[in-house]
Amino acid sequence: MNLLITNETNEKIEMDDKLESVIKTVLETEGLSLAYEVSITFVDKDEIHQLNKEFRNVDRPTDVLSFPMDTDFVVEGVDAMLGDIVICMDVAKEQANDLGHSLDREIMYLTCHSTLHLLGYDHMTDDEKKEMRTREKEVMKILGVFKNE
Repeated sequence: MNLLITNETNEKIEMDDKLESVIKTVLETEGLSLAYEVSITFVDKDEIHQLNKEFRNVDRPTDVLSFPMDTDFVVEGVDAMLGDIVICMDVAKEQANDLGHSLDREIMYLTCHSTLHLLGYDHMTDDEKKEMRTREKEVMKILGVFKNE
């Protein structure tokens, strides 16, 4: 697996191993190989607001955005690009504080959530939401960061 991390904020982020572990765990629990490339970009509230407006027509900041790639195009010997994840550090910090857990745990959850989106999961209907939440809980338990850990 190849993980590309870009930090476009002024925050110090040292979570490469944790983020890689989250994505690997999601792939493994889905029964997939690790032959994927994922990019994660950390941005501020203004940037995620602009991206949310441009790509989802939602005029407000959000915590995370997922941009899946077409996995039908595969080059032999090269990890298939699963997609891009964009995490807003400002919103992640607010949510971690509001929920009473660590920023690392919040970022791990957002990475899990977004990776599931890259794999086609969604939460538009109650059934989809229930299935996605079940998958998120399974991964977070495996990682040992379920609930207030």
